[in-house]
Amino acid sequence: MADIRLRRGVSVPEAEFDVRVSRSSGPGGQGVNTTDSKVELRWDVAASPSLTETQRRRVLERLGNRITGDGVLILQSSEHRSQHQNRAAAFARLQAVVGEALEPPKVRRPTRRTRASKDRRLQAKRQRSETKKLRKPPDV
Repeated sequence: MADIRLRRGVSVPEAEFDVRVSRSSGPGGQGVNTTDSKVELRWDVAASPSLTETQRRRVLERLGNRITGDGVLILQSSEHRSQHQNRAAAFARLQAVVGEALEPPKVRRPTRRTRASKDRRLQAKRQRSETKKLRKPPDV
């Protein structure tokens, strides 16, 4: 069994994945009714020893809508007629989805407004104030 590389430095043994096959509803004509070409890939993220606690938390948080209540990530692939191609597509999608979820968040550096933008804002406020002042009746 080989390891599946999700991201640089993170690999998961293939034994942690549960691969199930079933009949697909996709393209394939009459063969669709007799061959098990749809692949369902299941990975128990919550119990995976291959991830650190930080990585596990990050994956569970970012892929929350794709993960069951038990912490199992489920991916399906039925776009190809071949079970082997669907299996490869499911693992490729797993690498893309989990690899993206494992990316550390970008650090936000606070920026400052430029002096010119402050001046433009104040000038617009003065202009608006003047417009409203001209709408008032004159003081007698």
